[in-house]
Amino acid sequence: MVFAILFIAVAAYLLGSVPAGYLLVRIFRHQDIRQAGSGNIGATNVLRSGGKTLGAATFLLDVLKGCSAVWLGVLLGALLAPAASPLNMKALAALFAVLGHVFPVWLRFRGGKGVATGFGVFLVASPWAALAAISIFIVVLAISRYVSLASVLGAASFPVLAWHFALGYQPPFFIAVQVAVALLIIAKHHQNIRRLFKGTESRIGSKSQVRKSA
Repeated sequence: MVFAILFIAVAAYLLGSVPAGYLLVRIFRHQDIRQAGSGNIGATNVLRSGGKTLGAATFLLDVLKGCSAVWLGVLLGALLAPAASPLNMKALAALFAVLGHVFPVWLRFRGGKGVATGFGVFLVASPWAALAAISIFIVVLAISRYVSLASVLGAASFPVLAWHFALGYQPPFFIAVQVAVALLIIAKHHQNIRRLFKGTESRIGSKSQVRKSA
């Protein structure tokens, strides 16, 4: 069991740590996205600094790597620890995939903020809650044009939505990971939250200079 847990954690972390935004900008623009805009490798900074196509591709790849990590966790759990709860294996993979994205070993542990990858992992682990949370994200973004506000509210709503849409028993670890990932995403937006309160946060589509935000 211990070997299975370690193996799944490492595999999910490595998959989650693949820096899609960094690689896409490096390949297609021959630039280091960490030297542009906010310096973040996530989809929003790629969108602002590298263009709509690369931004959309970054978001999609970050979502897919989150989905893939959880699917891999379920598969490895069934092979290596068949007696373990599949939900716990999903949660384990989800947690380490997001940690991999936020703290990638390849980029000296300076990664993204976990929004797209978090959506990806829970799209597999808690699909209805993930879809509801991304709906909140879209509505808030459409109204406010603040990606950071939409991300924080979407993340904050997820554990509540997961409880609402829960079917049957959920192990404590599964619930704890839902809360932990949401808190991690919110914590990674602490500078954005401070700027939102000050009224200095930049909006999506703004022509003003890109701040160190998304």
